[in-house]
Parts: sequence; structure tokens; C-alpha cells
Amino acid sequence: MGIHTYFRSLNELERIIRCPGKFKFEEHSVAAHSWKVVQYAKTLADIEEKNGAIINWKKLYEITSSHDYGEIFIGDIKTPVKHASHELRLLIQQVEEGMVYNFIEEHIPIEFKETFHKQLQEGKDGSIEGLILEVADKMDQVYEAFAEIQKGNTEKEFVTMYRNALIKIKNIHLFCVDYFLTKILPDMVNDEMASRVDIKRITEEALADGQNEEGRMGHTAGKSMFDQWTSH
Repeated sequence: MGIHTYFRSLNELERIIRCPGKFKFEEHSVAAHSWKVVQYAKTLADIEEKNGAIINWKKLYEITSSHDYGEIFIGDIKTPVKHASHELRLLIQQVEEGMVYNFIEEHIPIEFKETFHKQLQEGKDGSIEGLILEVADKMDQVYEAFAEIQKGNTEKEFVTMYRNALIKIKNIHLFCVDYFLTKILPDMVNDEMASRVDIKRITEEALADGQNEEGRMGHTAGKSMFDQWTSH
């Protein structure tokens, strides 16, 4: 009982592997993902501040470092599954939030319950900190998928993940998104090694027409498009 139970539970995030069931050259745990999201968000927030935004840094660190804590209870559910329907996404979120709530009520001392409920709640909201979290979370999907594609991974899901994450980022209106798309992403794509997949073409198409495709490009569409982007 007590906060010790919470600290001990963090080890479980190291054992939850992202994108389960697919071949990967390099596996990433939820714990590693959370750490990277904090690093991305820190730099993204610096970009926002340089453009006049006011950042609540305490909130930013709280929501970015804890945004996937609930996966201790439900595991890593693939993004296409989570977003298969709005109703399913809400149901999964309700189950996750309910299990986190019960964990806090059962294990966290009363004087800290309010703090934990605030820190472990869903952080992706309309605030600038919540939007930065959304961008940072999708950026890690971009980098993870890019690395697999670059190494020649032929699992079609990584093309879909890369493309859909870019589309999601593009449609978030922040200065840091513009900076990522115009400064960081070109460096990443130009760093491309020999690959069976035309990463530059995928990137260009996602940025060109992504507004109309988010949410309706499922696994089946990803298969046919993968074939178009693959050199033979």
C-alpha cells in the first residue's frame, strides 16, 4: 500500500512493448516512449516560448511523463484499433481512466489522492500543454516507424503508422509544428538510407493531402499504398 506501490508499478512500463505482435528490428517499451515524449515536448515548448507563448511547465512535465501510465492496466493497444470508431476510443479511455482511478483510491494516501488524480488523468486537451503532448506523442510514432522502414522492415503497419502520425501532427496548429515540418522533418527524411520503401514520397503525400485522409486510412488501405511505395 502507499506510494511505494505506485513506484513499484513503474517497472511494469518497462515490460510493455509498443506495437505488439509485429516484427520489429528494435523494440520500444512504454517507459522508453514516455521518456522520449518528455524530451520532445521540452524542446517543442521552448519553440513555443520563443514565439511568445506562455507555458505551464509543471503541467507539461506532469502530463508528458505520466500520459501512458494507464497502459499498466490495459497494455499497449494499437492506434488503428483505438481509433477504429469514436465509440470504441471513448470506451477504451473510460476503462483506462476507471482503472487508474481505482488504483489511486486503493493505494495512494489520502493526502496525495487529489494530486495523483490530477497528474494521471488524460493530458491531451485543448490547452497548449495538451497540444504539445499530442504532437510529442505522435512524433515518437514518426521516429519509431521511420527507423523500422529505414532498416527495411516490410511490415505494412509501420508505413500506416508513419503516415497517420504525420497527418495528425500537420493538423495541429502550433509554431512548433511548423518548425518540425520545415526544419526537423526534412533533415530526418534526407538522412534516409537505402530502403525498399520510398520514404520521401510517403512524407510528401501525407503532408500534401493528409487533411482529408486522417481517420479513414485503415490497415487495408495501408496495404495497397505500401505496394505503391515499395520498389521492386
